[in-house]
Amino acid sequence: MSDLPVLGAALNLTSLEIHRKLMLDKPRDLELQDFWQAEVLNGDWKPLVERAKHLLDGHQGRVGIHGPFMGLSIDSFDVEVREIVRKRLLQGLEVCEALGGTHMVVHSPYTTWDHNNLDNDYRARENKIELCHLTMADAVRRAEEIGCELVIENIEDKDPHARIELAESFGSDAVRISIDTGHAHYAHGSTGAPPVDYFVKAAGNRLAHIHLQDADGYADRHWTLGEGTINWHAVFGALGQLDSSPRLIVELRDHSGLPASIANMAALGLAQ
Repeated sequence: MSDLPVLGAALNLTSLEIHRKLMLDKPRDLELQDFWQAEVLNGDWKPLVERAKHLLDGHQGRVGIHGPFMGLSIDSFDVEVREIVRKRLLQGLEVCEALGGTHMVVHSPYTTWDHNNLDNDYRARENKIELCHLTMADAVRRAEEIGCELVIENIEDKDPHARIELAESFGSDAVRISIDTGHAHYAHGSTGAPPVDYFVKAAGNRLAHIHLQDADGYADRHWTLGEGTINWHAVFGALGQLDSSPRLIVELRDHSGLPASIANMAALGLAQ
């Protein structure tokens, strides 16, 4: 058991308080989900950070946040929209710095439509990457300064390699790859993407973060691990080939399923 990877979790502060004992029993990585809303980022979020630090007394894992994403896209053509996204990313990184956080999740700009059309127009791939640079350049520099990684998570991505090309285009260790297993499984079942373990293999040691959730290949379920149809043996087999030590973050719609998720993976001999 001691050689098995240790699972962490994505939790809000209320759920962290409930599952605090579990999150402190091993060096479990944590992703806080209280800091993506505009209302929070524009307000006084410092008391939330202080509460988090209090709850994390004795915590041995890495800490990060899910960055702002709702209604935002890192590839907007509109210069004023880009400015809002730029602002939100910098606000999220300010929270990370206050927390001592080492990662912030950013959503991929690649859609199912893109998969069929990026090679339909001349320079479409390059233009998309250029728009992302215009949006993210300041955030990448700031992330470098504070020792935080911006991890780009697949959402609709059908091609696991396009997001990797985007991350590498920044030429920065502060931009890395994230995989959401449920999103990849949705794309596999509903849009013809490769299976989840192929996403892991494509990322290789660029992978710094993974959202672990179970699903049925039809929708973004965020079910307890073991309740869906993801081939967890294949996923953890691929993860076992990596040297990058990605954060293994259980991300559930119902946080009460965290203990069962860990127990189910332990029963399969895959994680602890």
